Amino acid sequence: MLICDTHCDTLYMRALEPACTPCVTMEAMERGGMSLQTCTLFAGPGGVSDHPYEKAMAEYAVFERLRDTQGWTCVDSPLEAEEGKVKILLSIEGGEIFEGRAERVHEFYNRGVRMAALTWNNENEIASPAKAGSRDGIKPKGWEILREMAGLKMAADTSHLNEAGFWDLMDRHSQPPMASHSCAHALCPHFRNLTDRQIRAMAERGGWIGVNFYPAFLSPTGRASISTLCDHIDHICQLGAQKHVGFGSDFDGIETTPDDCRSPADIPAILSELRRRGYSEEAVSDIAGGNFLAYCRRLGW
Repeated sequence: MLICDTHCDTLYMRALEPACTPCVTMEAMERGGMSLQTCTLFAGPGGVSDHPYEKAMAEYAVFERLRDTQGWTCVDSPLEAEEGKVKILLSIEGGEIFEGRAERVHEFYNRGVRMAALTWNNENEIASPAKAGSRDGIKPKGWEILREMAGLKMAADTSHLNEAGFWDLMDRHSQPPMASHSCAHALCPHFRNLTDRQIRAMAERGGWIGVNFYPAFLSPTGRASISTLCDHIDHICQLGAQKHVGFGSDFDGIETTPDDCRSPADIPAILSELRRRGYSEEAVSDIAGGNFLAYCRRLGW
């Protein structure tokens, strides 16, 4: 079975928060049977004025070191994922890393980036974040960047994007978008989560949703377990998105985790809970990684 995770912040932690101890390690990924771990190049919390490109390059240098010393192998396509072998996919979180320049999109594509979250919690040249409460959609410069991304089959990631931007992508972008690390708003009414209407639209458009493991997005109490996480998967499936859901852990980017899922080593326990709830082996395999790879095929990878 292929197991894929579409978001972690391990490279940022290792590059710019060296006092912290990452939970995403080669040992943990191997113990969890990971096939594909997506590591993001994060713009950082400071927005466009805080040198996001330089931060991304510092994180990429960490990836190169892990590649050379610990075997963190980057794939050109997610479809290269193999059972029993840990591979790394690179992404971007915070489109300000592109600095509004088409050549930056090509530069990061050539470094292995295959998906990009258009915003983090800061407004940039592309769009506005959900956190800001803005009703503005994708900006003109954003459409230029998105056209370059589409030409390279680089996925547009709506996690952190505001709702107006989300619907712009649904209505006007040439490719189906994704949400690499988002949960269900109906179960936890946080601004970062997707409404039922958004979830249905994602499925109808051929997109994909990676359920975030952050307790603050999983439960209004701020405490969560694997059972809570599976409640979100259940909810998304019940809305007709059973072929469009999987994992987007956000490991090393969240200050707390579910009580019984603290690293990639614990992901098999999620699969066991899905089986306990009556999911077929085919459905478990789809959620573990098959749905994400099917999304990648729809992008033309």
